[in-house]
Amino acid sequence: MSIFGKIMSAIFGSHPAAAAPAGSAPAGAAPGTSAPAATPMAAVDVAAIVDKAVAAHKGEKLEWRTSIVDLMKALDIDSSLAARKDLAKELGYTGDMNDSASMNVWLHKQVMSKLAANGGKLPPEIKH
Repeated sequence: MSIFGKIMSAIFGSHPAAAAPAGSAPAGAAPGTSAPAATPMAAVDVAAIVDKAVAAHKGEKLEWRTSIVDLMKALDIDSSLAARKDLAKELGYTGDMNDSASMNVWLHKQVMSKLAANGGKLPPEIKH
């Protein structure tokens, strides 16, 4: 699974509102059928999920709202420089990967933007 896929899974996969109820027909399907149709994902409160994950890391101050490293740590995803470089490649980063500070800022913004685009409800202080 891709690194961004792991982030998505950790946030959206852990929230029951993100999945359609079992046995329900998708929106737009004819009654009595289960034909696939595009169904918008329910809004998922990203802050509530990540804050809960941070609370499980007792004694560790994780600033996930501003740090891609802390976000990945909170979600128990490898946050090493190599993993972040892989995430940067995955998301199409074109900057200098040796400038980890700039890359990290870009990664955090991209991840937050993609979470929002996929139904994640972000706190207002997070600019995406």
